[in-house]
Amino acid sequence: MPELPEVETVRRGLVEHVVGRRIEGVEVLHPRSIRRHEAGAASFVAELEGRVVDGVARRGKYLWFVLDSGDALLAHLGMSGQFRVDGIGTVLQPHARVLVDLDDGRQLRFVDQRMFGGLSVSPGGAVLPREITHIARDPFDPLFDAVDAARRLRGRRTGLKRAMLDQTLVSGIGNIYADETLWRARLHPETPTASLSQRRAVAVWTTARDVMAEALDQGGTSFDRLYVNVNGSSGYFGRSLNAYGREGQPCLRCGTAMVREQFTNRSSFRCPRCQRLR
Repeated sequence: MPELPEVETVRRGLVEHVVGRRIEGVEVLHPRSIRRHEAGAASFVAELEGRVVDGVARRGKYLWFVLDSGDALLAHLGMSGQFRVDGIGTVLQPHARVLVDLDDGRQLRFVDQRMFGGLSVSPGGAVLPREITHIARDPFDPLFDAVDAARRLRGRRTGLKRAMLDQTLVSGIGNIYADETLWRARLHPETPTASLSQRRAVAVWTTARDVMAEALDQGGTSFDRLYVNVNGSSGYFGRSLNAYGREGQPCLRCGTAMVREQFTNRSSFRCPRCQRLR
């Protein structure tokens, strides 16, 4: 699933291509992609047509289009969602689900093979859609407070990786960047959060930001063609991963073979020497 660097890469591409553009027409090709818009397809179309896109914002893994009406078009990419910008009338990508005609002759397309993502109009949601008010600030948010987030982390009674994936604590971090952060910080995924010192807890969040900033510089992490930017290009951070997906390969710090361990319905990758449970 796309995490903060991938979603931020998409957001930046959308800013370049759609901000200032008027929405001339909307076509819903599959109703599942707007299932969170409970009023249905006709309402979805009516609330978007004629609106101007004033900006594109993001919190954690969610992004939204700021509309001149004060409303927002809220989007979550799910596992395979993409936004593509192409000329109106050009060949559609497989799995195109929603088409948005812009006033410059181009078309914004929401493409989603697995259809876990979706779009919805959030009334009055231009500043922050009410649907995601429970999502915490992420480490790139100018108002993110790493000291406060560290205190709240230490107040949990759970394992560190589980807490890092809790989007109501700090948003944007998923399985890949949690493993990368823990490797860099030399911490075991099951480290009890209450055992962390305040200094170490702050370092978890600053390290996560550093890791994701490096990923963002490379356009995010792409393992297949399901994650691409608005122009169809893939990210290259997958070539720089130190932990995730490296089972059996030597740790890039100490040379010990990396291990893969079951974590809920996912996997964790760590170095058994550098990341011992203490």
